[in-house]
Amino acid sequence: MTSNNFLNDYIFSNHNSSEKIFIETENDKITFTDFDKLANKISNVLINLKLKKNDRVLVQLEKSVISFAIFIAAIRVGCIYIPLNPSYTASEVEYFIENSKPSLFISEEKNINELKKVFKNQSVKTISLNKGFSGSLMNLINKQSAEFIPVKRGKNDIASILYTSGTTGRSKGAMLTHNNLVSNTIELVKLWKFDKKDILLHALPIYHIHGLFVACNIALMSGIKMYFLEKFDVDQVIKYLPKSTAMMGVPTFYTRLLDSEKFSAEVAKNIRVFISGSAPLLPETHNKFESISGHKILERYGMTETNMNASNPYDGERKAGTVGFPLPGISIRITDVKNGKTIENENIGMIEIKGENVFQGYWEMDGETNKSFTKDNYFITGDLGKISLDGYLTIIGRNKDLIISGGLNIYPKEIELVLDQIDQVKETAVIGVPHKDFGEAVVAVIVASGGKPSEKYVMSLTQNKLAKFKQPKKLFFIPELPRNAMGKVQKQVLRNNYKEFFS
Repeated sequence: MTSNNFLNDYIFSNHNSSEKIFIETENDKITFTDFDKLANKISNVLINLKLKKNDRVLVQLEKSVISFAIFIAAIRVGCIYIPLNPSYTASEVEYFIENSKPSLFISEEKNINELKKVFKNQSVKTISLNKGFSGSLMNLINKQSAEFIPVKRGKNDIASILYTSGTTGRSKGAMLTHNNLVSNTIELVKLWKFDKKDILLHALPIYHIHGLFVACNIALMSGIKMYFLEKFDVDQVIKYLPKSTAMMGVPTFYTRLLDSEKFSAEVAKNIRVFISGSAPLLPETHNKFESISGHKILERYGMTETNMNASNPYDGERKAGTVGFPLPGISIRITDVKNGKTIENENIGMIEIKGENVFQGYWEMDGETNKSFTKDNYFITGDLGKISLDGYLTIIGRNKDLIISGGLNIYPKEIELVLDQIDQVKETAVIGVPHKDFGEAVVAVIVASGGKPSEKYVMSLTQNKLAKFKQPKKLFFIPELPRNAMGKVQKQVLRNNYKEFFS
């Protein structure tokens, strides 16, 4: 393929003239041709605003066909697309504006008004798009031509900046190239066997790797239809499941389906693959889902900085609690946290990754970028894991979640797996909190299932399965664990909540 605009040509050009339905929402049906014309009109809006190559387009919008089309338009114009969580407050967005220095900000009118002073200082143009599709963007779209020739962009040009969740310090902007996104999509389409007959149930947000660069790019490249739901709603998902062949979700989606009396093998019978990621899937969830639906969830491993790295096989054994094997062309190794040397299988260490999927670095943070790569150009993920003798990768947790108590390393995941096996325990998060004698003490935060078990009972069940130094010094019972929008447990919030307990 002779590339003009690398990402657009590979991801979209095979289907842009198709009259097949591409997106179906509760209220509308959009063909590939319709979507192509919409993206072209928005491209012309951006050009008329004098945007040029490498200008940043910062977008904070609810999920919709238009907000998705803005991504394609930004790519076609040669800009760098930066999506933000619509739930961020004005003070949080202010940081992203100051860091990314966008030429254009697209959001609801009320959000723009709250940030007027910041925009004036930064010389940022603004366009509004409100719920219900009022706002200046719609007026501008209606005046534009549906024809547009994408601006030339090469494989190594930056396509998007995605900000990390910022659990320690300020969020960092991961710079993803056209080739990062294209190479990953090509492999995932083949690995998960998507073709034009598929129908994808899409209930994920689209300001994140999973919902946008995995789900939407796969749909565009393979020419499939999507049921495009604004958000995850159990009843809505159950309504569309029988009409779909594939679903991507976070673990919370699957636990909520299991909690619904309406979910059954009959509802799921037309699905050929359920895919889970963005947060660890408990083995119990994996096994219970299979027993009720007849489907083994396919779990995979990705990051903001790398897109997808590993996946359980489509054909072959999908091992609960693991994320499978490295994707083709991607090298994954486990190294000693202290000295960086590669360690043998079955040993826990730092996960390091190398491949065409790995980002170019952190925007405006050369120091952070340099610290994140080894001398031989492996990305140091910050995730701890191990590779089994038969090659399956298991994620143990984040390096920052490692607990060092009395000089001994303790991996929270090991304790969580023991606690999660207790009948009256729904889920757990194990953290380390300051302790004057041990440095850090092991604390377990527990969500009970049904009646709350006694602390004495839970502790008695851990004594035969965990060495004494790993046993929690304290249990806390709470209604639910704090999570971010992608379902990841926010352990930093828990550490802050309980940091004074032993003082």
